[in-house]
Amino acid sequence: MSKFEDTETNGQLNVLEKSSAPTDKGSIRTTTQHQLAGGKLERWINQVSAINFSFILQCSWEAAAGTFQFALYNGGPASIVYGSIFAGVGTMLVAASLAEMASMDPTVGAQYRWSAAFAPRWNCFFGLIQGWITVFAWICSCTSNPALVSNVIIGLAQFNYPEYTPKRWHVTLIMWAITIFPFLGNFWFRKILTPLEAVGAFCHIAFFIASVATLGALAEKSSVDYVFRTLTTDISGWSNPVVAWGIGLLTVTYPLTGKLPSNPLTIVALSRSNEPPGFDGVLHMSDEVLKARTHVPRSMLTSVALNALLQTAFMLTLAFSIGDPALVTTSPLPIIQVYYQATGSKPATNVLVSMLGIVFFISFFNVYASDARLLWAFARDNGLPFSAAVARVNATWKMPVNALAVVGCCVTAFNALISLPALALYISYFLPIFFLFARRLFGARDVPIPWGPFWLGRLGPWVNLGAMAYIVFVVVWMPFPTVLPASGANMNYAGPLIGEAIQRAGSEEYCVSGRTIDGEATLVVSMHHVEVPRHLHDRNEKAGFQGTWSMISYLKLCGINQ
Repeated sequence: MSKFEDTETNGQLNVLEKSSAPTDKGSIRTTTQHQLAGGKLERWINQVSAINFSFILQCSWEAAAGTFQFALYNGGPASIVYGSIFAGVGTMLVAASLAEMASMDPTVGAQYRWSAAFAPRWNCFFGLIQGWITVFAWICSCTSNPALVSNVIIGLAQFNYPEYTPKRWHVTLIMWAITIFPFLGNFWFRKILTPLEAVGAFCHIAFFIASVATLGALAEKSSVDYVFRTLTTDISGWSNPVVAWGIGLLTVTYPLTGKLPSNPLTIVALSRSNEPPGFDGVLHMSDEVLKARTHVPRSMLTSVALNALLQTAFMLTLAFSIGDPALVTTSPLPIIQVYYQATGSKPATNVLVSMLGIVFFISFFNVYASDARLLWAFARDNGLPFSAAVARVNATWKMPVNALAVVGCCVTAFNALISLPALALYISYFLPIFFLFARRLFGARDVPIPWGPFWLGRLGPWVNLGAMAYIVFVVVWMPFPTVLPASGANMNYAGPLIGEAIQRAGSEEYCVSGRTIDGEATLVVSMHHVEVPRHLHDRNEKAGFQGTWSMISYLKLCGINQ
């Protein structure tokens, strides 16, 4: 049975903490904060703020409202309704698995540090590969929110002024303008983020109620047969019902764990991959969360559960209120047509659609913050070029200022790479869960896993297995183009981009460290019967990815007191 046990006091971890699982080793020692090469961050985020942070970051029903048209092409109502339920359950399994690891070691690096710790061998390689994929995914996905707000602004401009013809540079300028605000907010006005997140959480729920009530009361209702028994094929070119449903499923999967159209002028297959980043955002704020071992897991699970419920309820309401699908799918931003068919009023439609933009904008502050912390952590662990500069923490502001600036510069530069973020994020979820699952079943019994306050107990292996099965099923459909025939404009390039990221990470490991990955040696710490990668013990500080997992941290994770 899962459980939360608060072993922290006054916002800090106890010096010596008992493991949640009964073991003969039984304890680990942790520190309140990482001793960072460039400084340390200030812990200031409490439980409520952490929940608000994760809750608004996902903005699930709003993101689904902006992409539901792709499910109409593939699978139709069956993908919208049943897919929402399936995605909610699957995402909860993934979140529970990650929350368990976050409870053991709440760290900004999260996935890549856990992969490096739990991998049976080649720890440096898996940590480095995981880190490159995760950082690249988050930087690419950071374009999502400004693109979403741009979509709303340009969509409403076309709706109110039919003679207006948007240009690509309009989108770019709007995105640049929007990006300025979260940079300033995260740098100079950090303390306003807590009340801003509270406002965002309120809007997230209040706007949901307003949207559902409006559609439920005013829209012409679709039949029960249409909502629950209609599986659409052939519209997108995919005639196989399984393939059509699987591709349409991604529309409701991404808002919970992945990434909406980056460019409103090119509504193509790849557009589905650019939705707001997922629930792991709060993981990357761990160094600033009070009582992180309990607050971070609770925040993840609470936000995923609430967002899954909101998305399922909204998509069910939307399926009953869709109106004329032909008119909806031809609109520049289909949700505008849905609201307009229901209300028959342009002012009312403007207000309802603007609500989406407001939530996307507030969410961007959190996305930006998480992205910068992840980049900073990977640089701190020497996983990036110019790591020392990127990892520097401003002594006055206690903020990773350079990482914030790098993310801001990358927002529009990476806007074209719209097919990578979702696939990369799912891979980043899969690897640490897989290694933890293997450790659970095949790990050395004399080196128990140092469970944290949140522990799944005997359900753990089954939850991990369900999470991995869900991820594999979703990932299978990600490289598929949503329409046939495929062309250069609608082709999905996620696979080649992931391959390139892995190749570059492998090259970095080989070239910088001066040896092959296959040569990864290990050092047996006989006094504890723990096998520790040699690079964690005596690797030169300037060589390659030397900071993936320090030797002391590795021993602590294995339940060894030092």
